[in-house]
Amino acid sequence: MATADHIPVIVGVGEINDRPRANAVGLDSVELMTAAARLANTDSGGGFLDQCDWLAITPQISFREYDVPAMLPKALGIAPATIIQASIPNGDTPVRHLNEAANAIASGNATVCLLVGGEAIRESARRAAAAGNSKALFAGSAASASDLRRRYGLITPSDIYPLYENACRAAWGQTLAEGQAESAEIWSRLSEVAVNAEGAWLKQPRSSEEISDINSDNRLIAFPYSKLMVANASVNQGAAVFVTSLAKARAAGISDSQLVYIGAGAAAHEDEEPLARASWTGSVSMNVVLEKVMTFNQLTVEDLDHIELYSCFPCVPKIARRALGLSLEKPLSVHGGLTFGGGPIGNYMLHATAAMVRSLRSSGKFGLLYGNGGHCTHNHAIVLARNPIEGVDFPQNYHVQALADALREPIPAINDAYQGPAVIETYTVFYKRDGTADYATVIGRNTVGERVLARINGSDDNGIRFLSSGDSEPVGSHGETILKGDTLHWQYAENHSQNSTA
Repeated sequence: MATADHIPVIVGVGEINDRPRANAVGLDSVELMTAAARLANTDSGGGFLDQCDWLAITPQISFREYDVPAMLPKALGIAPATIIQASIPNGDTPVRHLNEAANAIASGNATVCLLVGGEAIRESARRAAAAGNSKALFAGSAASASDLRRRYGLITPSDIYPLYENACRAAWGQTLAEGQAESAEIWSRLSEVAVNAEGAWLKQPRSSEEISDINSDNRLIAFPYSKLMVANASVNQGAAVFVTSLAKARAAGISDSQLVYIGAGAAAHEDEEPLARASWTGSVSMNVVLEKVMTFNQLTVEDLDHIELYSCFPCVPKIARRALGLSLEKPLSVHGGLTFGGGPIGNYMLHATAAMVRSLRSSGKFGLLYGNGGHCTHNHAIVLARNPIEGVDFPQNYHVQALADALREPIPAINDAYQGPAVIETYTVFYKRDGTADYATVIGRNTVGERVLARINGSDDNGIRFLSSGDSEPVGSHGETILKGDTLHWQYAENHSQNSTA
């Protein structure tokens, strides 16, 4: 049994939403982090900020020119011996930092850990507009995307996650209406959670009908997702968490009612290239992470009083809840999800951690945090608890990558020059701001199992209608690819062209 010096606990959390008046100057990302850290210090009873010797920063993209690891300690007046910042802002980053903080405390490599992140996307855009400039939110995604992905429009997360949604719906035997109804029900429940979540950005409850109804205020983004079904990155939000040892917390006079214990975590990932997926009907690494985090903490889903499943797009919590065996009635968030709680790029799960700490202080024994990053690529889950979890000791090797790799099926090769018959594996349709279809991207398999990508022009009414009407299931339908210039185009087999006009 670990001694109190080696038991990691959360002692303080802080969140800030900055909503300056029109044309007023708001906080930048470093200022948001600074404010959140000071709030977390206050929540801990004070004194922990000055003792911080380990700082973990979720990287931000709203002010890319900032050297945050240099600026933030100076702004806070601290000089931690260890400063880490992830290379890119993945959605699982805060959960990984929490696991690493627990390891640092238990191993004696740190005494007070501060986890912090902030994004001032709205403020950054406002300043750029005031200067007569514009800023591309996902410029990094565009720069890192391969020529193949750029050619077929698969660049940002909102381009790629619909591929999972459409493939999963077909694999689960749902009609389009049934799949959309599940998404709308989950998102409606998330909006209701956000109403009472201290750090949530939007506090207006939305009915499932409002979320599923397509109109000028809720336009389609990428089929089948509408504006109210995607992460809301237009936020100015910061969050911070303090982790220390049980011994240090007690020496500071913190009551047991304030303490939240860190349990075991689990992490695994898919290939960094989003097209390198064995299938689009789930994630082996997600399944393994969720299975093992429960095993490591000796819990069943019935033991979980609070849950936070990452919710950038509906497919993620839909896949995760099935992996865990959760019913649709089980609340899947304590913060409100990335649409309503707010989607500050990689830092959402630090807000969710703060919300989970408050939830456990109020009621229950166990809470599960699951973060997802990249393009359904990175997975990290961890358990928080009101009391030490028996059998969980730190430092912990949380990597379960070998298990995920052993279960993963072969990844099909991509044939970008193939012309001939193929079967649709998944697809999406991209829309203009006026609601009309821009074009569709189809991912299929050819006769030897290779993966092929193809486009359907927005002017092809029959093709777009077949993909989006719900009259029949496009996944599994036959067609062929035809090369036009440097791009493959999808043409339906005759029977499917007839179906699309029915």
